Amino acid sequence: MGARRARQAKGAKSVGCCPYYHEAIELIGKRWTGAILAVLLNAPAEGRGGMRFSEIAQAVPELSDRLLSERMKELEARGVVERTVLAGPPVHVEYRLTEMGRALQPALSQLRDWARQWLDEADEDSGRAPARATAATR
Repeated sequence: MGARRARQAKGAKSVGCCPYYHEAIELIGKRWTGAILAVLLNAPAEGRGGMRFSEIAQAVPELSDRLLSERMKELEARGVVERTVLAGPPVHVEYRLTEMGRALQPALSQLRDWARQWLDEADEDSGRAPARATAATR
């Protein structure tokens, strides 16, 4: 038995990380996922309601098509984004947030507010220029 388990066995109180919290942070915290979600959250609700791949790519110009495709597949697999193929010609695909994805809005808004307050202050205190902001994070 390892030292860690031995301490727990002797009655030490364990303060572990919730596996659901960890999974959520790992999903949302992947590179570019936050920017993609911000773009989809800011998409107009009226009209067709979805965004084409190229529209998302334009909104986050530093993101490669390969990585955008990978992130969209991950978000779709977890039920955060739905993908709809629309008949053509030409055939095209639209993405929109599911109910689960839209439910992220309050948490992501809080994170944005936190970043504006604390990271901006940290940049000012250190003399560093703030990180480059994209239209999706403003």
